[in-house]
Amino acid sequence: MTDYATHHFQAASRYTVSIGVDRRLYRHDLRASIAHACMLAKQRIIPTADADAIVKGLEQISQEIESGTFPWREEHEDLHMNIEARLHEIIGTAAGKLHTARSRNDQVATATRLFVRDAIYSATQGLHRLQGVLLDLAEAQSDTLMPGYTHLQRAQPVLFAHHLLAYVEMFGRDASRLSDSATRVNVLPLGSGALAGVPYPIDRAFVAKELGFASLSRNSIDAVSDRDYILDFLAAASVCMMHGSRLAEELVLWSSQEFGFVSMDSKWTTGSSIMPQKRNPDFMELARGKTGRVFGNLFSLLTTLKGLPLAYNRDLQEDKEALFDTVDTLEATLEVFCGVLASLQVNKDRMEATAADISLLATDLADYLVKKGVPFREAHQAVSRICDLATQQGRSLHDLSLNDYQRFSSAFDAGVFDVTARTSASARDVPGGTAPDQVSAALQAARQRWNVEASR
Repeated sequence: MTDYATHHFQAASRYTVSIGVDRRLYRHDLRASIAHACMLAKQRIIPTADADAIVKGLEQISQEIESGTFPWREEHEDLHMNIEARLHEIIGTAAGKLHTARSRNDQVATATRLFVRDAIYSATQGLHRLQGVLLDLAEAQSDTLMPGYTHLQRAQPVLFAHHLLAYVEMFGRDASRLSDSATRVNVLPLGSGALAGVPYPIDRAFVAKELGFASLSRNSIDAVSDRDYILDFLAAASVCMMHGSRLAEELVLWSSQEFGFVSMDSKWTTGSSIMPQKRNPDFMELARGKTGRVFGNLFSLLTTLKGLPLAYNRDLQEDKEALFDTVDTLEATLEVFCGVLASLQVNKDRMEATAADISLLATDLADYLVKKGVPFREAHQAVSRICDLATQQGRSLHDLSLNDYQRFSSAFDAGVFDVTARTSASARDVPGGTAPDQVSAALQAARQRWNVEASR
């Protein structure tokens, strides 16, 4: 073989190597292998002495990996072959019996399912912590008013706690989506072999119980080629990151001088390379930016899967980078949000001064007329014309006289001046509304749900 051909072959060989990525599955692969070896001995497919030696060897390998002394070798291509080669060095020929009644196809599917199951649990715990921080902040600011927005224009006064509870709801749905996906990931594929099952009297139920799987895969072809459970996780993570990105965007806006509603602790901002006065909300900006990466990971795997014939294809090796990156990104982002919100300083005076903008009470003025018997559409038109007048004259609605109001509707009386941001919020006294009593009840209910989840 010529030097060029040798170099070409070596480069091509590295193209198929996945050990740099899939070694992260070692705990899950070792756990599944130990359960498989115990089952083989139980079913008398291999001698008990060999199974004991295999388990002992796998436990030694686990210690070596944990301590950083395990000899990873690219020539063994992937995690599974590296472990099997090392096991052979430790216990000899008995190591070759571990792969009885299984294929790398069902082996990697099992390890990956175990990994995703753990990732779902970790993400759910992270969401629970974030909800707790949001509830703490909402409870501490339970009577703070802020302007609510539509189209990023001031709309109506709302309680800041009410606004925060919107995110508690969003992240609760994220946790629910993850929980729902956990039921589909918790299926054991081991025993499916390469694609058709295995010709040994294995006990799949025993392995499922050892590994905590709720059920067995029903079709061996589907079991080795299915990656829907990863898509489920990536999709749930994408929605969760989208919710986080919305929160990040609001924190970026609120911490600007133009809004001035909140200040982030210096730990969660960075300075400018040339402007000493700057305190940039980089963590929140990165949370927005990393959301796109997570979206991309979902689309990447969808694209990988869309043209694959059954059953296993090597394309599926590409599932792990997208999965691992999303797991890491989601976990880190949830922790960052916890840190930012736990140390957030709220400028209550600024929020309430902005909420007191009389223009936010236009809807309340229309409702004021409705309660006096004026049809809503007629009341809406009258208040719209009043707002136009105030704008044209450069005055606020507070500056208008009773005569100004009565020019557009005789139903106005002195009571119009009793309409305030507080009365506006209190008037929304319906379930799910921003009235103080409703928000207080919603906070209590959310805290009770949070406590129940914490006790599980």
